[in-house]
Parts: sequence; C-alpha cells; structure tokens
Amino acid sequence: MKPQLLKVHTGLRKSFSVRQDVVLYFYNQWHYHPELELIHIEQGSGTQFVGDNIQNFQSGDLLLIGPNLPHYWRCDEKYFHRESKLYAQATVVHFSEDVLGKPFLTLPENKAIDELLLKARLGMKISGKGTENVKALLKGLLNQTTGNPIISLLQILEALAHCPEIKLLSDTPYQHEFDAFDTDRLNHIYQYSVSNFQKKISIEEISEVANISPHSFCRYFKSRSRKTYSQFLLELRIGHACKLLSESHLPVAQVCYDSGFNNFANFNKYFKIHTGKSPLIYQKEFRKIAISNHLPNLQAAL
Repeated sequence: MKPQLLKVHTGLRKSFSVRQDVVLYFYNQWHYHPELELIHIEQGSGTQFVGDNIQNFQSGDLLLIGPNLPHYWRCDEKYFHRESKLYAQATVVHFSEDVLGKPFLTLPENKAIDELLLKARLGMKISGKGTENVKALLKGLLNQTTGNPIISLLQILEALAHCPEIKLLSDTPYQHEFDAFDTDRLNHIYQYSVSNFQKKISIEEISEVANISPHSFCRYFKSRSRKTYSQFLLELRIGHACKLLSESHLPVAQVCYDSGFNNFANFNKYFKIHTGKSPLIYQKEFRKIAISNHLPNLQAAL
C-alpha cells in the first residue's frame, strides 16, 4: 500500500521522542516513518492495520512497530459521535534503530534487544507477563525530568526483549517503495471500508471512492495490500464479529448479520477458517474467561 511518510519531531537536543496523546480518536491516517514506534494504548478501541495485518485493538494493548512499516489505527464509530464524550489516549515513543549505536547493540549482553528490534520490522503485539513493568517504565519515561532518558529507554527495551508473549503481526517486511500521490486514495479506501463494511460494498462502489476503474482497482489494491479487496473486507468483518462475540451478549445469528454477512453458513465457515473455532464456541470461551476474571473480585466482596 502507499501510505504517507510521517516526519517525527524529536525536539531540540533529544535523540528520540516520547509523548502522551489524549484525543477524540486516533490515528486516522495510513502512514509510516523511519523510526520505530512503541505505543501503549491506554484508552480506546477499534481496528488496527499493521503491514498486511488487520485486527482489533483495545485499552491496554502494547505494540512495537518497526521502521517504515505502514500502520493505521481507526477507533470504533462511537468515538466519532460528539455526544459520546469518549476519548482515546496513548503513550507513544519514537526512536531510530541506531539511537543506542550499532556497536553497542552488537555486544553479547544486548543480543536480546538486537533481536527484538529485528523482529519489530514485522510489527509485534506484546502481552502477558512483563507488560505491566514496561508500562510503568513508559510512564516514568514520560514524566522524567532528571537523569538520562536514554538509560530509561534502554531499560524499556530490555524489559520488552524478555516479555515471553510476543505476537508478530505482518507476514513479511514492507519495502520502502511508497508514492506520496497514493496517500489520499488509500486513506479514502480505508476510511470508507471501515465505515461501511457492515453492508455490501461492490467493486464499482469502492472503485468510485478510489477514483479509478473497477478493473484497475482490483489490480491496484492487491499489488499494494498483498490481498484482494474481498479478502480485506472479510478480515474486517471477522474482526468485528470477534469483537461483538467477546464484548456483547448478542445471539450468534445477529452477530453474523451485524458484521456484514448475509449468509449464516458462510459466516460459520469463514469464521472458523480465520479463528480455528466456530462463532458459538468462540463466544462461550470468552464468557468463561469473563466469569473467571470476575470470580476473585466477587470472592473478595463476600
């Protein structure tokens, strides 16, 4: 795909940047930059695109995005309603691969960090044990007024490198072959698709959004996204179905139609292909997890 090159400003006399964003919604633009990005989503939910990966995001997520890997966060529709009073919040760190110096990373003691930065080229989601320590270190870095922030960044990378639950996101690294002229077109495609995937979107319709012919659109989209537009829509719909099944008590049949499927048999088929489970089993497992998570609080209250 052809995202926009984003220039990251580190400020005067700083080798990397750290900031906290508190916004109505994020980050509604497909973009990339030569710096790595470490992001802790403190508040917000929606759909994220990292390279060729599409999945939901939620509060508490921790991700490390490699250099020049395109990414895009789109909050749920409810964040775009002014009366909702919702907001999105994230702590974001941008740093270059050589901020610590290449000779430093080649030291035997830094092998884990060097491997972490290499894996980040595919994008990674970090969860489980160790993430709370990383988030606390991030908060400390954000509020740091004394001492050397490079040392704090090194501590964060060391902690990340030893987190046992790391999921790589994109299948293959992206090559830096981006054309700025395609930025608006791609963002229009993404924004329209995320806003309308619950209904049928024809190739003619999305081609008009992209302002190219239907035949050209199919070739264009696949050459840049590594998937067909129908595959792209399917992943959006499955992701939305996963969200509804895990966060609501809607019947599976209603989840099917609310996610843009008009055939229950196809919904079951594709859901199992993408998740390895039927929608009903997926829903039951999440309900069991929710109950088990609430049991300690209930026992404490008793």
